[in-house]
Amino acid sequence: MNETYVHGYHPRENERLKDQAGTLVELLHSDTAYPAGSMVLEAGCGVGAQTVTLAQRSPDARFTSIDVCADSIVEAKRRVDGARLANVEFRQADIFALPFNAETFDHVFVCFVLEHLSRPVEALTILNRLLRPGGTITVIEGDHGSTCFHPDTSAARAAIQCQVELQRDAGGNALIGRQLYPLMVEAGFDAVRISPRMVYVDSSRPDLADGFTRKTFTAMIEGIRESAISAGLIAAENFDAGVQHLHRTTEADGVFCYTFFRGVGEKRPGA
Repeated sequence: MNETYVHGYHPRENERLKDQAGTLVELLHSDTAYPAGSMVLEAGCGVGAQTVTLAQRSPDARFTSIDVCADSIVEAKRRVDGARLANVEFRQADIFALPFNAETFDHVFVCFVLEHLSRPVEALTILNRLLRPGGTITVIEGDHGSTCFHPDTSAARAAIQCQVELQRDAGGNALIGRQLYPLMVEAGFDAVRISPRMVYVDSSRPDLADGFTRKTFTAMIEGIRESAISAGLIAAENFDAGVQHLHRTTEADGVFCYTFFRGVGEKRPGA
């Protein structure tokens, strides 16, 4: 797989992913659960930020969690072992070259993965083949174009746009959330249903102001500072001003909104 994970593989990013997962558990996973005995593939588990939640919420399902990065697998396994979960098996594997037979799994879960792929429909088609007839896939992606905030500034939007452009240059799509329905339909899934999940943050929700606005979204933008400046996308002082303005939205009169999209589809009988 030639795609690049634009956020990088380093401890700060691992911590950001953990903050994101912890903050968004109910929003993203309140209706994610699998029946006892189900075989579930988590495709692109990363450092296990979602794995622990999945395994805890469906203790009698069996999870196979894969990722292309060996270091991420080590960290994911550490987290699962720390949570004393025994229903997860990890394997290092590429989504485009998975070592599984067709119709191996009852369900597939994919979260924050398609945004990094240049061939998302191909990836979804491969995952579709691994499902048993009537099985389901759950796909969750964000969309950086969904951000709205107060105070709204051009500097903050320019900093966010740097993330969008860097991800596009790396072969991904930071705006993919809005495309989930057509992508899943093109990949052959039936009964596709999309539900937007908005994170709304104001000063009455200090946990979200800290956990999401500061430590998840703004930390992600801060993390691409050197790459954005080196690529000539923005001047250093303009980027720093944009990040400062994003932090400003966490103050008493600030507001920040972001929308995730959760898609569920089924494998057609006979497909």
